[in-house]
Amino acid sequence: MPHHEARMTSKGQITVPSAVREFFGLEAGDIVDFYVSDDGRVEIIARNKPVSDLFGMLNKHVDLSEGPLTQASIDEAIGDHLAEEDERITRRRTHGHVSDAPRSRKLAVK
Repeated sequence: MPHHEARMTSKGQITVPSAVREFFGLEAGDIVDFYVSDDGRVEIIARNKPVSDLFGMLNKHVDLSEGPLTQASIDEAIGDHLAEEDERITRRRTHGHVSDAPRSRKLAVK
C-alpha cells in the first residue's frame, strides 16, 4: 500500500497529497468525512460522487419485468449489491491487489 504524509499547519489544516487527490478525484470544495475508531484508525470518505452516478447500480439485482418494486425487493437488491462489493474488496485484499482495485471513495489511514 502506498504511503503518503502531510504536515498540519498552525491553523489545523492539512494539504491532501496530490497522488491521493488524483486517486479519489478530489477537487477544491469537495466534502471529506472523517470517521475515527477507538483503535486510532481514521477512515476518510470523499463525498464528491454525484447521486446521479448511482442511478442504475442495482439493476442487475432486480427483475423489472415483475412490475413495481416493493420495499422488500429494494432492500434485498441493496443487500445483494453490498454483499457483492464486500466479496470483491475482500478478494482483492486477500490476493494483494489493493492497488489495482477500482477507485473506491473510502480511504483508511492510520
